[in-house]
Amino acid sequence: MPSSSPVREEAEAASQPLVFCKLCLSECPPATTSRLLTCNCIFCTTCLQQYVQLAIREGGGAPITCPDMTCLRTGSLLDSEIASFVPEDQAQLYLRLKFERGVQLDPSKTWCPVLECQAVCSVAASADSQPVSVACPACQLVFCSLCQEDWKDRHSCSKRQPLTVASSEDGVKMGYEVDAIVKQCPMCAVFIERDQGCAQMLCKSCKHTFCWYCLQNLDGDIFLRHYDRGPCRNKLGHSRASVMWNRTQVVGILVGVGIIVLVSSPLLLLASPCILCVVCKPCKGKKKTKKREISQPDSTV
Repeated sequence: MPSSSPVREEAEAASQPLVFCKLCLSECPPATTSRLLTCNCIFCTTCLQQYVQLAIREGGGAPITCPDMTCLRTGSLLDSEIASFVPEDQAQLYLRLKFERGVQLDPSKTWCPVLECQAVCSVAASADSQPVSVACPACQLVFCSLCQEDWKDRHSCSKRQPLTVASSEDGVKMGYEVDAIVKQCPMCAVFIERDQGCAQMLCKSCKHTFCWYCLQNLDGDIFLRHYDRGPCRNKLGHSRASVMWNRTQVVGILVGVGIIVLVSSPLLLLASPCILCVVCKPCKGKKKTKKREISQPDSTV
């Protein structure tokens, strides 16, 4: 069979429907788009390249998921997909950050504290997160699993904290480390150190916001009402005036957005017929058919 000509291939490509990209909010030819393997979502390749590069720089090795927030099958991009969207050096950087993050999240592994070594060491399991001795397989250093200091006879770990129990208003007892300076993120289990500052914590690894004392989720608490009642009342670490100023700013932003929407809504209502007329494809089709009928004379006798 004769091969198709380039002109025919271009005509077939032009006849294919355009694909809407949710990242740049524009319609793109199918040849300039890419489909994700985990969820089958389609975006233009240029947007995916920029998205993956930004995720590598700011994610710290965290899994790169589908950029569509409404995707029902949100999964992580494969390493082969990431390598196809970024240069080789950035792909290697992501693999290194991913490995380092895996070591950080694995309680059975840790890094050797010697800067010249930085080998991955195995940590034996212990009851109640008690410190144990860790032997580096590379430099043979024996150090503490918590404070990373040299393990000696009768070692006293500086990061070991007592576990206390506090009761809520309902009388339900909750166990958490009130005086600890190092805790784990309740979402991704990354160790976080708090020397000072407020009790509203933001995990740099998974971007989860939580209370330092009770580890409660604060992602949706924009007014910080969690610190108005319960066992964490008045423990935010800021003055009452600072809290009120924060709430005033949040309310001001919401009111400003509402005013903009209220002012622009009449204009949108007035312009909606024009917008619908421009977007309406059937109308375009009718206009084209009318033009064809006018341009072609009646051939009947």
